[in-house]
Amino acid sequence: MRVLVVGAGATGGFYGARLAEVGRDVTFLVRPARAERLAAGGLMLRSPLGDAHIAAPSTVTADGLKVAGPFDLVILSCKAYDLDSALADLAPGVGADTTVMPILNGMRHLDALDARFGRERVIGGTCSIAATLAPDGAIVQLSDFGTITYGERDGARTPRIEAIDRLVEGAKFQPRASDIILTEMWEKWVFLATLAGSTSLMRATIGDIVAAPGGRDYVAGTYEECLAIARASGVEPRDKVTAQARAMLTKEGSPLTASMMRDIEGGHRIEADHIVGDLLERGRRADPSAARPGLTLAYTHLKAYEARRAREAA
Repeated sequence: MRVLVVGAGATGGFYGARLAEVGRDVTFLVRPARAERLAAGGLMLRSPLGDAHIAAPSTVTADGLKVAGPFDLVILSCKAYDLDSALADLAPGVGADTTVMPILNGMRHLDALDARFGRERVIGGTCSIAATLAPDGAIVQLSDFGTITYGERDGARTPRIEAIDRLVEGAKFQPRASDIILTEMWEKWVFLATLAGSTSLMRATIGDIVAAPGGRDYVAGTYEECLAIARASGVEPRDKVTAQARAMLTKEGSPLTASMMRDIEGGHRIEADHIVGDLLERGRRADPSAARPGLTLAYTHLKAYEARRAREAA
């Protein structure tokens, strides 16, 4: 199976490196500067599970993809604000039999992928990993936790899912095929929207927020708003998942934050519309009369940050 990983940053680079480490046929779609750096020094991964160095990773830039493609599997892990440009770049690598597996957060990207490549080529996917790109270009996995979950959106067990099972076997991350992938994507989304909205708004860890007057109620209430949107949209998150999420979001002393908060503190772009705005919009469509004060306040804050960032950059 020929695999195209879109990007060689913290997320795509991690999963691609782990697949290349066990001999899979992996090519990274990267920009010219990243291609030059990888050609000079290889792809380095530092991890609690063992470091890896892919000395000569296979890379391709957008202008060379027409010759290199098509690929059997495309793993898409870009930031949501880069989605449109990523779809244009990877299009020459998508053929009649290509499977596209996005591992972005939220759900809006599925509509964009369906429109561009056809729903029949797009499966569901999600991942959980704490990783960052170091100044020297190395990917640093911050814990031993790195999951990737995938499945047909109708829950069917198909030959292409079985082929992905074989592809990921033996790689140093935790893969799993799911027959309820859309539910799992929603479960992660409502958790992340709560975590990102709350920690970004408060500029604090979950433990700090819980310790503040009204903090626990704010986080817990915002999570219930997000769950209500999922249910109004026809998705019923599992009880065991929601119980675990509530515990994590209200745990005293927890150091948990969202990467969105860290992006704000670094002055970087954020996925405000994809993670929080789209959830609010789906909620308004499903139940226009419902109040969502916690999520609405978080979204207002994120959009104010974006406005200020744009103004100061002008």
